[in-house]
Amino acid sequence: MIDYLIQYPDYIIVPFLEHLKITAITMLLSCLIAGLVSVLIMRSKVLSNLVVGMFSAVYAVPSLALFAMLIPFLGLGERTAIFVLTVYNQYILVKNIIAGFQSINPAIIEAAYGMGMSDLQIFFKVRLPLASPIILAGMKVAVVSTIGIATIAATINAGGLGTLLFDGLRTQNMVKIAWGTLLSSLLAVGANSLLNLLERKVQKITNEN
Repeated sequence: MIDYLIQYPDYIIVPFLEHLKITAITMLLSCLIAGLVSVLIMRSKVLSNLVVGMFSAVYAVPSLALFAMLIPFLGLGERTAIFVLTVYNQYILVKNIIAGFQSINPAIIEAAYGMGMSDLQIFFKVRLPLASPIILAGMKVAVVSTIGIATIAATINAGGLGTLLFDGLRTQNMVKIAWGTLLSSLLAVGANSLLNLLERKVQKITNEN
């Protein structure tokens, strides 16, 4: 494996960087959209259940089928992969964001109002810190899911580590398969570890406050 990396570094490094790029862009867009959607619907339980149910139905569609459905509209490549991955993540993220905010004891919010805090102050200083553990748990699931499904996106010419894996399967090259599997696993473990670290820091700040 090391010999292959030394001889053909671009065959390994380029797909890894492509996979990292797809994952990073997807998670950024996913979190921004999910955060906005959640803030808009979380005050209505009926609307929250409706939106989460809608995203759940989309999440149930196999990724290959959804890729195929969107190719006529978005074409092949990275853009379609990012769009599909972002849509998939909405179910995981929106569900956890809403669950996080709903888990807060109403008495705490009432106490914050009693102290004269504004809605904006309560959101950033009370609601968000208390909901963050559940939100971060959803982000961990979403990022691992994104890394996995992004591998399948190689079938629509989106690049990434799936290119290395599928090429290895096609040519029965075990070195390519091993590198693709190893890097996908390391990427998932690394992202999960970073979010675990962030979660511990957030909890520490919340406890101090």
